[in-house]
Amino acid sequence: MPELRVVPRSLFGKVVSDKMQKTVVVEVVRIERHSLYGKVLRRKTKMKAHDELSKCKIGDQVKIVYSRPISKGKCWRVAEICVKKT
Repeated sequence: MPELRVVPRSLFGKVVSDKMQKTVVVEVVRIERHSLYGKVLRRKTKMKAHDELSKCKIGDQVKIVYSRPISKGKCWRVAEICVKKT
């Protein structure tokens, strides 16, 4: 039987807080259309992501991937820093 390969879910967002140790808060913005009126809405979600080396700073654009639960509210980890804020 062939092995099923699962591609981990990944999102892009902006770091809004780096006050915790090995953890950053990433704000992910998604655009959706209102079901009845059709107006374009921007929805923001904040999620905690694991940053092992604490390289991320506020304002960086990062890619996060879904992983096993690391703590009560943290089940994402930083895969890469796409754009560093200077």
